[in-house]
Amino acid sequence: MASNPHALRSLAEWLGRIADYTDAITGRERFPIKNPATNEILVAIPSLTAEDANAAITNSLAAAKEWRRTTAQARANILHKWAQLISEHHEALAALLTAEQGKPLVEARGEITYGTSFITWFAEEGKRAYGDIIPTNAPTRRLIVTKEPIGLVAAITPWNFPNAMITRKVAPALAAGCPILVKPAEDTPLSAIALEILAHEAGVPRDLFRVLPTNSPAEIGGVFTKHPDIRKLTFTGSTPVGKYLMQESAYTVKKVSMELGGNAPFIVFDDADLDAAVAGAILSKFRNAGQTCVCANRILVQSSIYSQFIDKFTEKVESLIVGNGIDEGVSVGPLINKGAIDKVQQLLNDSLSQGARSIVGGHPFDSSSLFFEPTVLCDVTPGMPIAQSEIFGPIAPIIRFETEEEAVALANDTPFGLAAYFWTQDLGRAWRVSEALEYGMIGVNEGTISSEAAPFGGMKESGIGREGSKYGLDEFLEIKYTSMGGLGA
Repeated sequence: MASNPHALRSLAEWLGRIADYTDAITGRERFPIKNPATNEILVAIPSLTAEDANAAITNSLAAAKEWRRTTAQARANILHKWAQLISEHHEALAALLTAEQGKPLVEARGEITYGTSFITWFAEEGKRAYGDIIPTNAPTRRLIVTKEPIGLVAAITPWNFPNAMITRKVAPALAAGCPILVKPAEDTPLSAIALEILAHEAGVPRDLFRVLPTNSPAEIGGVFTKHPDIRKLTFTGSTPVGKYLMQESAYTVKKVSMELGGNAPFIVFDDADLDAAVAGAILSKFRNAGQTCVCANRILVQSSIYSQFIDKFTEKVESLIVGNGIDEGVSVGPLINKGAIDKVQQLLNDSLSQGARSIVGGHPFDSSSLFFEPTVLCDVTPGMPIAQSEIFGPIAPIIRFETEEEAVALANDTPFGLAAYFWTQDLGRAWRVSEALEYGMIGVNEGTISSEAAPFGGMKESGIGREGSKYGLDEFLEIKYTSMGGLGA
């Protein structure tokens, strides 16, 4: 399979830029960043420490004083310039993302576009941090509500979307007038560093937005949660880690926003457009090799179309091409690391031992690689571990249901509530099921639902707060009420 020569040239250029940029950091141990498709070392970068995090906090607080005094329009101009620079380096950033994370290049290109959309959105949304004048309760008094920057923000981002999960946090923070420090995932810090380089070129003051790569995440995470000058922590990752960060942040009563784990149901009713539902399920399940928090985790299919759906779905799964994401035509890349392979294999083995059947795939490619065959499991029951866990891999468990009420009950039978999908051509059912599902985001006849204009976030143990949309800016603002008296009769 042919690689993209332009992408490879762009990748080499950016690896050189990152090496030069990080060479300025001396006296720190370095850790290698590997391509999960080839196990090749891309570059070794310094692992920053608690000492570095504390220094960054001091410098960010100093830079913030000037930034919060700038106008929303001035901040917007810089953010638009940042977005422009990202667009100019679109292909190179996509190649870099694929190299460190593994997703197919076509998906990486989509992520760069998606990530950029948050910068342009919040560049404009920052101008709309409106306050209020409340009707007075006394003739000599005026009641005024304003919104102001919350202060220094710390962000911890995941490896599965190393570009968009950063822009989705950094853009609203900067637009609101806040400095922000980002600890990227140790598997995928290169996209974060590239974003930092371009942000500084665009005019974002160096200390206002800093990336802190590290191979000791708990060390910097501890500074983020305990430091009293960090006023907000925003995190995307697993629910257990999110709970721990919330507990640690409670000592300084930080504002937190948490985008945590999911267990998304994908419900196919017997009146659905079956071909469209199959296409939506393929897109939702196997994007990024199933390594997304909103991907279809459980596919629930009504009994009367169960066999028909499996036949059509299986045919599509068999056509998926697994390989190095930089190669043309690849639709499923590797998993991120050996731990991910082991988890997926264990969930599969447990399900097979309890009566599920693998009708497509079911194996890693070999013991030395991180590729896993796209897999379809039938005869899955709701109590199996694979139906109760966030899979984060290319396995599609299919569960049979009889009635609408049963489908909703099965879908809601989880502590998670991030995303849910269902397919129907019945308008009444579309409203009933949408309202009955206990999820923060619902896709009706849609397999992908994310947009910078829509609020991203979950219910129950899937998180707190929203990212994107007009609601996302408020996560970085404080509401201040001023009662102004002595104004005369």
